[in-house]
Amino acid sequence: MTEQKQQLETQLWNIANTLRGKMDADDFRDYILGFIFYKYLSRKMELYANEILEPDNLTFEALENHAQADEYLDAVKGAALDKLGYFLKPSELFSELAKRGNSGGKEQFILGDLGKVLTSIEQSTMGSESEEDFGNLFEDLDLTSSKLGKSENDKNGLIVKVLSHLDLIDFDLENTESDVLGDAYEYLIGKFASGAGKTAGEFYTPQQVSSVLAQLVTVGKEKLRSVYDPTCGSGSLLLRVAKEVKEVVGFYGQEMNPTTYNLCRMNMIMHDVHYKKFDIKNEDTLERPQHLDQTFEAIVANPPFSAKWSASPLFISDDRFSNYGKLAPSSKADFAFVQHMVHHLDDNGTMAVVLPHGVLFRGAAEGHIRKYLIKDCNYLDAVIGLPANIFYGTNIPTCILVLRKKRDSQSEKVLFIDASQHFEKVKTQNMLRAEDIDKIITTYGAYRNSEWEEAEIEKYSHVAALEEIAENDYNLNIPRYVDTFEEEEPVDLAAVSKELKEMAGDLAKTDASIAAYCKELGIEPPF
Repeated sequence: MTEQKQQLETQLWNIANTLRGKMDADDFRDYILGFIFYKYLSRKMELYANEILEPDNLTFEALENHAQADEYLDAVKGAALDKLGYFLKPSELFSELAKRGNSGGKEQFILGDLGKVLTSIEQSTMGSESEEDFGNLFEDLDLTSSKLGKSENDKNGLIVKVLSHLDLIDFDLENTESDVLGDAYEYLIGKFASGAGKTAGEFYTPQQVSSVLAQLVTVGKEKLRSVYDPTCGSGSLLLRVAKEVKEVVGFYGQEMNPTTYNLCRMNMIMHDVHYKKFDIKNEDTLERPQHLDQTFEAIVANPPFSAKWSASPLFISDDRFSNYGKLAPSSKADFAFVQHMVHHLDDNGTMAVVLPHGVLFRGAAEGHIRKYLIKDCNYLDAVIGLPANIFYGTNIPTCILVLRKKRDSQSEKVLFIDASQHFEKVKTQNMLRAEDIDKIITTYGAYRNSEWEEAEIEKYSHVAALEEIAENDYNLNIPRYVDTFEEEEPVDLAAVSKELKEMAGDLAKTDASIAAYCKELGIEPPF
C-alpha cells in the first residue's frame, strides 16, 4: 500500500469516526460517503472547466464575475454534461460551501444552500443521457434528520465541521494515473461494513473474496466485453473484476436496496467509470429482472444467503427457469440466483458465485436443479470450499461455484478445492491471505490448462470425473471428493510404559524422602 493511499484512508476514517458522535456508524456512512462524493464531483467539474477555459485565459472560479459569464457558463455546462454527465456552477463547488460555512472565522448557516446544491446537481442532468445515472443520488443525505442534531444549529454545526475537515484533504484528482481516492472510498465502505453487523453483507463483499471471484472469471482474458453482478451491492465486485483485466467495456448490475444502489453508482463514478459505461438498476433481480435478453462475458455475485423469494408458479414459464422443470424453494433462493446468472451468461463466458454450503447437497428441487446443471447442461466447472466466518454478519461456511457453458477439455471433469483450512484469523474474522488466494487461482489455472497433475493436490484439490459425481448421486459435498483426514501419530506403547515406570520410580523416591523427614520430626507420614 502506498504511503499516500494509507494516509488518505486514515484521514477519511478519522473524520468519520470522530465527527459522527453518537450517530450509528451505518447512518453516518451515508453522510460521509455522500459528502466525499460531492467533493469529488466538485473537483472534477473545476478541473474540467479550467481545462476548456484555459485557451481564453479564464478559470472556472473567476467566471461568475466575467462580463460574458452566462455565455461561458452555458458552453461549459453543455460540454460538462456530455463529458462528466453533470454540471455545477462555481458558487456550488464544495470548496465554496466549505468556505461559506466558516466565513469570517465564525460558523455560518449553510444547510439551506447545501440542500439546494445537491438538488441542483441531480437537476442539471435532467433531459440528458446521464439523467438515470445521477437521479436521486443524494436522497440518503437527509439534511433535516434529527440524527444530525436536535436543533437546526446543531445540524448545521456538524455539517460545517465535516465539510471543513474534508476541504483540507487533497484528493489529487489531477493525477489521472492514480485511483487512490477510489480505493480510499472502497476502504471506507469496507470499514463501515465491518462494523455494521448483519446488514453488512447487503452491500459489501470482503475484498479477498472479491479478488478470488474476479480472478476466476478473468482467467486467460485481457479484455472483457461486459461484466454483470445481479446483486451488485456497492459495486465492489464489478470494480474488482475491472482490476484484473486491461479493459472492461460495460459494467452491469442490479440492486434492490435503494441506499446501496445509490452507493454503487457513486462508487462507479468515484472509480472514474464513465456514466455511459455502467448500467446499474434498482429492482428485485429475481422478481423483476432489468437486463432482459442481455448476456454477459463475466458474471460474479455474492447473493444474500438462502434468501426468501416468491417462487411463484408463474416463473415456471420464465426463460430463466423453464428448462429446469422445477423452481428453487421459496425459503431458499440460492439456486434461483444461479439459474438467473446461467441464463445471462455468454456462451464463451465464465460465472462465479458465492453460496452457502447447503447448495452442494440439499435435495428435493435443489437436488434436481443441481443434477440438471451437471448432467444435462454440463456447465459446472469448479467447486471451491471457503473458510467459515469470512463474511461480515455471518459465520456459516460458504463455497464458490464456477460455471461455464463451453468447457472444452474440462468437459468430462469438475475441479474440487477445499480451501476451508487456509486462512488467517484477524480479531474475530477469518481472512484469506495473499498466498491462500494464489493457491486457489493457481490450482484453478492448472485445471483450465488441462495440467491435471498440478491441479491435483493431496488434501487440497481433486479433479473428479463426471462419473464419480454421478456415483455420488450429484451430491457435491466437498469431503466426498477431497480427503482432508489427517491420521493421528501411532502411540508407542512401549515408550509410554517405560515413561510410566520411570515416573513411578521417581514417585517412590519422593515418598521415601518425605517419610524420612517425617521420622526425623517425630510425626506420622501423610501416607
